[in-house]
Amino acid sequence: MQIGTAAPTSTELSAAKHHFIHHKSIQDNYSVGAFEKDAIKRLESLFQTNNVVIMVGGSGLYVDAVTKGLDDFPDVDASIRQNLNATLEEKGIEHLQQQLKTLDIDGYKNLAIDNPHRVIRALEICIGTGKPYSSFLSKPKKKRDFKTISVGLTADRDIIYSRINQRVDIMMHEGLLEEVKALESFQNLNALNTVGYKELFKYLKGDWDLEFAVSEIKKNTRRFAKRQLTWFKKTENVLWFDYKSAPIDIINALEDKII
Repeated sequence: MQIGTAAPTSTELSAAKHHFIHHKSIQDNYSVGAFEKDAIKRLESLFQTNNVVIMVGGSGLYVDAVTKGLDDFPDVDASIRQNLNATLEEKGIEHLQQQLKTLDIDGYKNLAIDNPHRVIRALEICIGTGKPYSSFLSKPKKKRDFKTISVGLTADRDIIYSRINQRVDIMMHEGLLEEVKALESFQNLNALNTVGYKELFKYLKGDWDLEFAVSEIKKNTRRFAKRQLTWFKKTENVLWFDYKSAPIDIINALEDKII
């Protein structure tokens, strides 16, 4: 999944030590909760020899899992998620949204409702526990033994969307379709129910032509970026910089915060 996940290149990997790159099989069950535990354990080790560790990524939930800790949820039967994924495929996200609205109106109002992964996660908690998903939220967060400084880059939305479209074209040119073909027998795995893969699986099944599948990748990636923007705009105490800012300006701002 090198191309579809935009994993760091060999040059980038050699320039700086990376962690959690290609460390799991697509057949492994891996959750944000497991990532939190793995990341905190790795940070404890890294802080033995480093004063500063840099975390890079676009998923706000995963960022918050490390910097703030997750809300604690009880374990639920894995079959519930499997059934919800099947419902998503058969009836669409709107059906699941209405189900969540019925079971947990507060969760429905505050969730990223167009994100199927978030909706399914909320529903599996509702169904598995018999309690609203929102009732498990907003409990005291875990204390961390490190200080977090958040940096964000801004750009006009038109520029972001144009870059996304260009990025998808580059990924296709680099062989994304061939990568997806090699993974076709695993298409039912949760790890492959992601943007860039699920659209091309539809092309391979004959449901869509290639041009439409690529346009859907671009559209769904733009939607993902929109959710990211919404999430991080709500994050407090972020040092925001225009994407064309000189690196030295960002470095100086960070040094002031670190000192």
